[in-house]
Amino acid sequence: MTYLGEYGDVSAVVRNDLPQLSISPTTGTACTFVAPGSITNGEYGLFRWDMPPNVPGAGAHFHRRFSEAFYVLSGTVTFENGAGQVVLSEGGFLYVPPGGIHGFANPSDQPASMLILFSPGISRERYFEELSEIRHSGRELTDEEWADLFARHDQVNL
Repeated sequence: MTYLGEYGDVSAVVRNDLPQLSISPTTGTACTFVAPGSITNGEYGLFRWDMPPNVPGAGAHFHRRFSEAFYVLSGTVTFENGAGQVVLSEGGFLYVPPGGIHGFANPSDQPASMLILFSPGISRERYFEELSEIRHSGRELTDEEWADLFARHDQVNL
């Protein structure tokens, strides 16, 4: 995307008091949609992911149509990178191109927070909203329902 104007635009977006989405009532994991694709015109999506101690997180998976990048804000996060595990603490960064195997967890005794950047800014928030709804309802999904959810959101679990 290129700006072709001469004088610049008044187009900055300010967001305050962003609500947290509870991903799991049993683990206490929460997600904040800092800058979803709907705000960035589909250029990227930026989420904050907060995990309490000893949380398994996301198992190994990959995406076909978007990249993901992770920046650890606090605590320690263990990432799967397809070749093994990498432990990153505050200031650590992991980039995963489309097709790259990844997963994450917080097996430590301290909480951890990270930023997750998706590019392009697909509607990834809907995946997390649906996951939250399922986990909070206590409803058990069939294998076919899980497969449908993952297929609709480009989530290929390994």
